[in-house]
Amino acid sequence: MVDFISNLSLIDLHIHVGGSVAPHVLWRLAHEQGFKLPVDNYWQFKQLVTATSENVSSLDDYLKILHEWTEKIQSSPMAVEQSVYEIISKEYRSSNVTAMELRFNPMKRNSGGELDLDHIIHAALRGMDRVCLEYGVQAGLIFCLAREFDFERNKILVEKAIRYHGRGVVGIDLAGTEKRRLEDDPALLKSYGELFAYARQHGLKTTVHTGETRVTSGEAVIAVLKHLKPHRIGHGIRAAYNPKAMAMLREQAVTLEICPTCNLRTGAVANMQEFQQIFTNFNQNGVRYTINTDGSYLLQTNMQQELRLLHENRILSQEQIEQSLLWAKEACFIFALRYNPNSYLTPSHQAEEE
Repeated sequence: MVDFISNLSLIDLHIHVGGSVAPHVLWRLAHEQGFKLPVDNYWQFKQLVTATSENVSSLDDYLKILHEWTEKIQSSPMAVEQSVYEIISKEYRSSNVTAMELRFNPMKRNSGGELDLDHIIHAALRGMDRVCLEYGVQAGLIFCLAREFDFERNKILVEKAIRYHGRGVVGIDLAGTEKRRLEDDPALLKSYGELFAYARQHGLKTTVHTGETRVTSGEAVIAVLKHLKPHRIGHGIRAAYNPKAMAMLREQAVTLEICPTCNLRTGAVANMQEFQQIFTNFNQNGVRYTINTDGSYLLQTNMQQELRLLHENRILSQEQIEQSLLWAKEACFIFALRYNPNSYLTPSHQAEEE
């Protein structure tokens, strides 16, 4: 049987910097920066930064690995630049991913404010520019707002995203533990709705992590669709159990970013049988979805593996996989990007350049 997946040009719309750098690269970066690690050798370190059934059974377990080590090791301009370069190049080499939207929170890479935020952002852009030039791929950055941050800190991230929009920042996201449920807080929903509208007015695309775990429901997806009005939703799998949520996704043409291995590892989806029901519900209700990796090295996966997982378990047919790639292309933020290398300069600085 011909492996049609290996011949596809793939798109990954949901991949986090924190979970997608190879352990051997993190190991080198940690030593180059002089980190004292709580392990005796590389193999123990690899186990420390890899999500397995032994150390991860929930989204919070997964996030703990990111926050405690991978994001910490990546907290310098040098580490950020190398991380972005390594992730994009590896995804191209391993899975022929030719378009990728890489997301991260710059404030979680500036050592709690000790490092200049703009230096972190410029480093990410340098890494992205280098790898796109060398491999001929297309890429963009999405800045993740954090549910655990206060509103003012997240607003700063939006302003930074707007400033660097023309340089390769294509959108914003809202991510983090779903135990902090802004979906249930009318005041926060109103504030973030206005913030997301502000971002869209300045050309940014928007996506939101919601409906990702069993602590939420399709009602959370409905609240986000109603108030934040994102172009896409990260995960959103709980919508599969809510007809109203699926109807809104279909009517508003909002695309889901589904990450199968991540959802299985965190317990958001119990098993492949449940995934079968989730995709059946989405297909029957006209919900658009894409398939993505989330954290390729943390989860020990890549785009081809994600697609094979669904195809070999007879959850998605070849035609449905190819359709998901068409939806990914249509929903991709980077294809709408108009590159302007001087857009990060202030108006006065632009005048000086001219």
